[in-house]
Amino acid sequence: MRIGALLLAAGFSNRFGGNKLLARLDNGSTVFAQTLDRLSAAVKEVVIVTRPDLISALEANESQIQSFDDADQGMGASLAFGIKFTRLWDACIVCLGDMPFVRTATYSLLIESADKERIVIPEYSGTRGNPVVFGCKHFDSLAELEGDSGGKSLLARHPQDLISIKVTDPAVLTDIDTPADLADLQSL
Repeated sequence: MRIGALLLAAGFSNRFGGNKLLARLDNGSTVFAQTLDRLSAAVKEVVIVTRPDLISALEANESQIQSFDDADQGMGASLAFGIKFTRLWDACIVCLGDMPFVRTATYSLLIESADKERIVIPEYSGTRGNPVVFGCKHFDSLAELEGDSGGKSLLARHPQDLISIKVTDPAVLTDIDTPADLADLQSL
């Protein structure tokens, strides 16, 4: 199966007080760069969806980046835009650019569980998290998303296609919204 990653990095970081994707981690990397590094170690094809004003600031290969002019419409709109670049894939792991502590092994486990018909979601201590793998059966539905509603609406509409994978990685439950979130996560 051909599986790639869609990395969403088009948000506005309103609660962070600056661009959280460019915030520095204790190891000197940025939030986005570490997310991309860990993801890229698990999957070869990565498409990054970002705003035009962030392209030059992100530490990424420009051939991976797709510029989305309407990122202000929300995550659902960004996901719908990005899914257009995945049409040759059998499955797509949808990742958030502000989750730098998800382990490469977690990405690999989810990717290994991919299926053309299914939606694979990580579960840590009984709680579902991110990233989520969507089989190509669901690409058309993802392309219809609008506004700030992400892929969660598909989980509710297609419970029969859902596969929960138990993981030992608490980072699947935590993204970064505020500087306090970042400080708390780095102290773990």
